[in-house]
Amino acid sequence: MTDITKNVTRAQWDRAGPGSRVLDVAAGAGEQTLMIARRVGPTGSVLATDLSPAILALAEDNAQDAGLSNVQFQIADGEDLQVQPASFDAVVCRLGLMLFGDPMSGLGEMHKALKPDGHICTMVFSQPEHNPCITILMKTALQHAGLPPTNPYTPGGLLSLGRPGLIDELFAAAGFRNVATTQINAPFRMPSAKAYLDFVRSSASPIQQILGRLDEPYRERAWAEMEEELSIYTTPWGWEGPNELLLTAGRR
Repeated sequence: MTDITKNVTRAQWDRAGPGSRVLDVAAGAGEQTLMIARRVGPTGSVLATDLSPAILALAEDNAQDAGLSNVQFQIADGEDLQVQPASFDAVVCRLGLMLFGDPMSGLGEMHKALKPDGHICTMVFSQPEHNPCITILMKTALQHAGLPPTNPYTPGGLLSLGRPGLIDELFAAAGFRNVATTQINAPFRMPSAKAYLDFVRSSASPIQQILGRLDEPYRERAWAEMEEELSIYTTPWGWEGPNELLLTAGRR
């Protein structure tokens, strides 16, 4: 996670004070889960959910290594959380909601999980023109897989919630109030384009799913082409890829 993304993540859990019970949806490897757990302290707790058993096991290992005992883990689809209604003070979802096939269903589940007046905060990628690194990854992956270009706003895609105004509409339709979205410039800062791609390859992203159908030599050619195209963002100090996020907050 870059320093800027860490700062954005802190803005998410600033709404969860000591003693809070927090639900972290699509938690992934749990980097932000651990930050939240430290924030809420021993009198609070965090439930981290994810659809992938493997990545959730990694998150649990990370929590154990950090000596945190106030975190629980549950394998769950973000569109069917299977948690007790009205039992959480806050819900966060960092770079996960845009991957839901039905984000309205996911927001409905989050709304149901919150106590009255509870807080929600999500982070997603904004529109394609402000996220050229992602568009390069998708374009190259699709070309090498022999697949046609897709509409970036197709549900489940990395940029699917980036259309201006869309996520506010979804929050309101799910029943949230006091909804506000902030655009945040959050460039990826890495030692090199290769380091950025190593980060992408370590995640359960749609890029991996697209290239997963290829034999290894063809996959490696695709990654090599991505690295070459992304090298345009190399600077004298390393590599800086443009990236813009939407931070949306609301209350039940």
